[in-house]
Amino acid sequence: QVQLVESGGGSVQAGGSLRLTCEASRYTYGSPCMAWFRQAPGKEREGVAAITTGGRSTAYADSVKGRFTISQDNAKTTVYLQMNSLKPEDTAMYYCAQSLPYSGSSCLRAEDKYWGQGTQVTVSS
Repeated sequence: QVQLVESGGGSVQAGGSLRLTCEASRYTYGSPCMAWFRQAPGKEREGVAAITTGGRSTAYADSVKGRFTISQDNAKTTVYLQMNSLKPEDTAMYYCAQSLPYSGSSCLRAEDKYWGQGTQVTVSS
C-alpha cells in the first residue's frame, strides 16, 4: 500500500498563502488521480482539488476556484496545492488522497482512496 505524507500546513492571516506538499512512497500504476481533501470540525470531508495522473486534467471545488492550484511533479509521486487569498473558512485539516488503481469513483469523492495523515491549515481573520 502506498504511503502519503503531507507537509506545508500552518497558520496564516486571511489573504495569505500556503503551499501544501504530498509525497507518495511510490508511483501507483493504474491510479487515475491524486487529490486534496479537507475536513473542518463537525463537517464532512470534501474534495478540494484533483489532478489526473500525468497532469492533463484538473478539477476544483467551486469554493476554491481561482484561488487554489494543484500540480504534480514529473515523477507523479509528489502533488502540490498552492493556496492563495486564503479565507478563514479555508481552515481545516487537509488530506492528500490517491485513487485506488482502476477506481471508477470521481477524483473529488472520498470513496476508493488511499489517505495521508493530514496537515492542519488555520486562517485567522
